[in-house]
Amino acid sequence: MNVTTFRAFKSRNYRLYFTGQSVSLIGTWMQRTSVYWLVYVQTHSTFMLGLAVFTTQFPSFVFSLLGGVISDRYNRYHVLLVTQIASMIQAALLTILVLLDHYSIWQILILNVLLGMINAFDVPARQSLVYDMVNDKEDLPNAIALNSSMVNLARILGPAIAGITLEHLGAGICFLINTASFAAVILSLLFMKLAKYVPQVHTKKVLAELKEGYNYLKQTPSIGFIILFLACTSFLVLPFTTLLPVYAKVIFEGNAAIFGYLNSFIGLGAIGGTIFLASLKPDINLRKVLFINTLIFGAGLMLFSHINNLSLALFVAVLIGFGMMSQTTICNTIIQTTASPDMRGRVISYFAMAFFGLQPLGGLLIGSISQYMGAPNTLLMEGIAALLITLLFSYILRRDLIRKESKSID
Repeated sequence: MNVTTFRAFKSRNYRLYFTGQSVSLIGTWMQRTSVYWLVYVQTHSTFMLGLAVFTTQFPSFVFSLLGGVISDRYNRYHVLLVTQIASMIQAALLTILVLLDHYSIWQILILNVLLGMINAFDVPARQSLVYDMVNDKEDLPNAIALNSSMVNLARILGPAIAGITLEHLGAGICFLINTASFAAVILSLLFMKLAKYVPQVHTKKVLAELKEGYNYLKQTPSIGFIILFLACTSFLVLPFTTLLPVYAKVIFEGNAAIFGYLNSFIGLGAIGGTIFLASLKPDINLRKVLFINTLIFGAGLMLFSHINNLSLALFVAVLIGFGMMSQTTICNTIIQTTASPDMRGRVISYFAMAFFGLQPLGGLLIGSISQYMGAPNTLLMEGIAALLITLLFSYILRRDLIRKESKSID
């Protein structure tokens, strides 16, 4: 690791964003961990765990395309400010419900739906705005990799803090901490000095702009291919997190703290992976790195699936995290660096659909299958799926490259 690993910090706006988001994301992971633990403890059902994931993320799938259009049509800075305030209100409502101890699981799930709807507009605006925060556009891949390290650092700290807080103070305090954490990101946005926004005239209707984004992906297979790869892993592999409460409580006979540790060690591996990515040379073949890391991800899941020793499981969790982080970070980097600026919001909305939209559907599938096959066998199948998806897409990519070379020779 060297100075170039942190070169995006040369931009003042990005430093502010990184600092504010780092604090806020710790609260976000505390809330996410607490919600899933609360649902499992109350219901003892892996299906309900899958439903909790579904209600949080599926609304993002439904509304993300609209969120992409809004990001391209309006001031992304203002959109992001509104979504962050709305997220803080959602966390406050969750806090009040749980602290007053007058809640049902269905009320928790309804608030999950609200958060998912907010995220549908938040993600395209936030990811697109990173481009404007970085002064030197050559530092953009580094900024995206550092973003991922920020998310994964929060994934280490958030669940660990949540596990301890859940045991001693309860879920309501976790939600209260998350509510307060939004002040950091809102303040960081208010202190930014971005270029003056110049409104653009939009003569096309929203549906026409949605279709335009879809046609752009069809005409740009280098991006469409990556989004399709992410969609497959999001549906069949990434929902493995649905089963972590089962491993913590049943297989390792632990409590909320063990659940937090599992998430944290996955995050530890992921942050190692993001530092590795941030240190790569600009001309590296990111698609090759993506496929190799996905193979590591799948192998890690297969190893983890039937481990009964907690210490060994935590070690393998680091391996899983290292391989897992490539799915979003590299896909996002390729999109941000190759998509046309006027299409960036809409392209990122398809990225959000693939990542946030298909994970909840996969969570329902994984939760249902594990009811009959058990968590270990289900996780083993997810690891195998990761290997098969990687081999399939590697074959397709090589075939397309050979075809292009043959045409160029002709």
